[in-house]
Amino acid sequence: MSDSQPTPSTPDGGNRPNESAAGASPGAAADTGAPAEVTEIAAGYAFQGPALDLGAVLWEGGCHADAQVRIPLAMLNRHGLVAGATGTGKTKTLQLVAEQLAAQGVPVFLADVKGDVSGVSAPGEPGDKVASRAREVGQDWAPRGFTSEFYALGGIGTGIPVRATVTSFGPLLMAKVLQLNQTQEQSLGLIFHYADQKGLELLDLKDLRAVVTFLTSAEGKPELKTIGGLSTATAGVILRALTTFEAQGMGDFFGEPEFDTSEFLRVAGDGQGLVSVLELPSVQDKPALFSTFLMWLLADLYHDLPEVGDLDRPKLVFFFDEAHLLFNGASKAFLDSITQTVRLIRSKGVGVFFVTQTPKDVPADVLAQLGNRVQHALRAFTPEDQKALKATVRTFPTSAYDLEETLTGLGTGEAVVTVLSEKGAPTPVAATRLRAPQSLMGPVPAADLERAVRDSRLYSRYAEAVDRHSAYERLREAAAAAAEAPAAEPPKAAKGKGDGGGGGGSVVEQVVGSGMFKSLLRSVGTQLGREISRSVFGTARRRR
Repeated sequence: MSDSQPTPSTPDGGNRPNESAAGASPGAAADTGAPAEVTEIAAGYAFQGPALDLGAVLWEGGCHADAQVRIPLAMLNRHGLVAGATGTGKTKTLQLVAEQLAAQGVPVFLADVKGDVSGVSAPGEPGDKVASRAREVGQDWAPRGFTSEFYALGGIGTGIPVRATVTSFGPLLMAKVLQLNQTQEQSLGLIFHYADQKGLELLDLKDLRAVVTFLTSAEGKPELKTIGGLSTATAGVILRALTTFEAQGMGDFFGEPEFDTSEFLRVAGDGQGLVSVLELPSVQDKPALFSTFLMWLLADLYHDLPEVGDLDRPKLVFFFDEAHLLFNGASKAFLDSITQTVRLIRSKGVGVFFVTQTPKDVPADVLAQLGNRVQHALRAFTPEDQKALKATVRTFPTSAYDLEETLTGLGTGEAVVTVLSEKGAPTPVAATRLRAPQSLMGPVPAADLERAVRDSRLYSRYAEAVDRHSAYERLREAAAAAAEAPAAEPPKAAKGKGDGGGGGGSVVEQVVGSGMFKSLLRSVGTQLGREISRSVFGTARRRR
């Protein structure tokens, strides 16, 4: 690359001289006698605008510090994939990208499944390994921590509790965590629609259970008939799945105060983007739940954010760890909703990176939306592994590398990279030795984590669960009122029901036929039902 090529950007967006001893700019491999292939690869990463620095090009066993591999900041909303076998360095790659985004004022969301990402909040520890890696890749390494908030699903574990109401979680996501089939999923959608229309607020699991219990009871059968396509047997299956789910202790994740996902979009007082870390080690045994909850967070952002088109930097970059758990056993409707959300959320300024072991873990329609790729080493010990390796190679552009050999020979902290250039075209495939994160590569002490959580201004807002008057309480009140109705107006309760005119009428007449019950459903429906609108995922937000 000639001397007229631009120098790379610092994390705050300004230009800086190259960090290597040679003093040349990234991509100037030709000036130092590097192979022509390295020069060509480096030229593909010489961007004009602000960019994130990933590392240096690897070629035939050598690391070329003057050939830097980077991602344009403006292309981070075009989504990405970080993949690789266990132990190859995916988590450290997330940390490296997250801290550079935060340094450039972009908020970041990280799912911490293993409990080792909290170190992003503390300065890293210098040492021989870090110094050696920095020299190899031309990095001017200095320890630095980043402003962080820590969250926990339902308050299980150390973090600010993140809860969702059942109504905002929506039927598609609820069907996923309940492990319902496609027919049952559609039926659950009808139940949500019924609750929306009747103004029966579904805030926690007992609210949803109360509505389904009512609809499957003798008293609720007349109401069930008004919901087209919902059979008593299917509703019963949903009720049993819901009861089992609640008995497993899942109720903590649903309720109020509901978390406002706009908290993830904040910028710290010093201009850094806030790093939001969702601590998940305490719910590792509930993989379907936490992966689906992550999708709710993303869908909620999609539902609330305005269209902004292409920006010079994203509003938020969302890292979706253990992504394969989201797609396992998913219905077609669920997968279609994921695809549409990922496709459209780009124009709202949000970038999504899926983190998993191989690209085949992600459906093809979703994979097609992921423009930035960081592929760590893959293993090929079995025929199935070899098949996955070949499939991964086919997802990359044509390159100067033998990718099958390269992908199986990468070391920890090395990856094959291709991203979108500033013009939106794929960059040359580059085997890359990645930089070392500047923050702590490991968890912070438990006491420090707890102190950070309690010192947060959000803790007092979300820590205490609230059990508000909702569907469960309303249905109980309606049933109690209907039970007293025959004594007050027995002829009206029995009229026209064809039970022989017996004294006081049947239980169906008492509950469903009572004027008080109908008045209750009509009044709350008028007040609340029309205020609910649902997105492609069935998620909902009431107008604020």
